[in-house]
Amino acid sequence: MKIITVLGARPQFIKAAPVSRELRKIHTELIIHTGQHYDANMSDIFFEELEIPKPDFHLGVGSGNHGKQTGEMLAKIEEILVDEKPDYLLVYGDTNSTLAGALAASKLHIPVIHIEAGLRSFNKKMPEEINRIMTDHVSDLLFCPTKTAVKNLENENILENVFNVGDVMYDAVDYNLKLAEDKSEILEKEKLTTKEYYLITVHRAENTDDHDKMKNVIDAFTRIKGDKVWPIHPRTRKVIEDQGFDLKEVPGLHVIDPVGYLDMLTLEQNARKIITDSGGVQKEAYFMQIPCITMREQTEWVETLEGNANILVGTDPEKIVSAVEKTVTPIYQDLFGDGKASVHISEMIR
Repeated sequence: MKIITVLGARPQFIKAAPVSRELRKIHTELIIHTGQHYDANMSDIFFEELEIPKPDFHLGVGSGNHGKQTGEMLAKIEEILVDEKPDYLLVYGDTNSTLAGALAASKLHIPVIHIEAGLRSFNKKMPEEINRIMTDHVSDLLFCPTKTAVKNLENENILENVFNVGDVMYDAVDYNLKLAEDKSEILEKEKLTTKEYYLITVHRAENTDDHDKMKNVIDAFTRIKGDKVWPIHPRTRKVIEDQGFDLKEVPGLHVIDPVGYLDMLTLEQNARKIITDSGGVQKEAYFMQIPCITMREQTEWVETLEGNANILVGTDPEKIVSAVEKTVTPIYQDLFGDGKASVHISEMIR
């Protein structure tokens, strides 16, 4: 069977890696990289180090307004599908690449497989939420990471070919943690001691582009005692500087350049707590059983909130500081499958 997979960003390639390994034991898979997110870290070393198949097609769409970006991808993906005539098109998650791939295939009556189906934040102001909903409603096989995701689809009357297979990101983290232990030297490089620093990631535009929210966040970081490590994206750094904030004034804050995936896993695994606004980092923290504080009002990963494993604080500095300083004993459960989601997906497609 021929399957075409559409990916648009580095996190999607990482999630796709374990699935591709399983699919290619049975099926023919071709990968389209839309280029939605330019990432200098996606060099040949990235694919070789993480044992990820390289894309067969590069669309080079790049960033832009949602409509223009999605439309451009839609047209280019359609051309490839007409030429290649796959049996299925497979997409992950909630990016514009995901929506473009799903729409292109459904218009050509090519069955769509959606991995990470059924996630909902219930906030339609988030473009990702629109992408999730629309992709689910045109998909033919829906692979959910959790029971909650299955229930969300049920509530929208999507009842057929819905499977709770577990989370492919759990597969990826489990596989890559072993590589990180062998290859990452980030702790030595940054002179960090295990469990003696807080790890920070902030990248969502709803936070970084809002002056008042960033003022609150930086105020909270100033009040948190101890070492804090922030691998910061150049865009985030520039936005913060343009808003007049000086991160050098935050006591104990170590701002470092963006790091690769294996280094990031190492930083997460050895952190005292993680303070983030990233959906992916919330889950990685849960898998590694590291307490997480999430600077958002909602999360699509509601399961992580159980047992104080993840605490939602928005950008209220009092809530952020309180959550960091509070001593809790988080409870972790097997909510995301058995770490073999990729195997289950490949077998079910067959």
